[in-house]
Amino acid sequence: MAEAAESPDARARAGDLAEFEALMRQYERLVLVTALRLLGNLEDAKDVSQEVFLRLYRNLEKVEAASNYQAWLYRVTVNICYDIGRKRKPSVAMEDVPDPVSAAPDPQQSLAGSERQRVLQLSLRALSEKERAAVVLRDLEGLSTEEVARTLGSSEATVRSQISKARVKMRDFVERYFRRRV
Repeated sequence: MAEAAESPDARARAGDLAEFEALMRQYERLVLVTALRLLGNLEDAKDVSQEVFLRLYRNLEKVEAASNYQAWLYRVTVNICYDIGRKRKPSVAMEDVPDPVSAAPDPQQSLAGSERQRVLQLSLRALSEKERAAVVLRDLEGLSTEEVARTLGSSEATVRSQISKARVKMRDFVERYFRRRV
């Protein structure tokens, strides 16, 4: 009887760099986009991404199973973003924020999409660290309230409250922003 093949996860834990690189490729977008949404700066997000994967490499044996990678990566990404936020003044480098409608053939549509993206980033900057993390993970990354609570180390009630307050703040920010533009 042939012995069962070792999983890519087990090979990465055993030090197989090719398997670890495959693991990084699988999750690199998740980490980079989450960090970009939390920090609003591509260079900072890249730094966070590097640090997250360095910590994953160092702690691979502590992440119990492949199903836990995503939760672990979200938690570490948020924590590193918090650390950076405490060390630096928040900056919004809007030219670094990817424009999801840049390929749109209609320039007016493209401009409107770019403006929406810019206002979203600015409204996220107006939130507290914890509110921003809750909104990014729940509304932009699509995690459940339970997953956000586990990631942030708080209760579901706290997460719901943070998201509710954050949405009100974001709505108020957007309304003020567009009133000034008229």
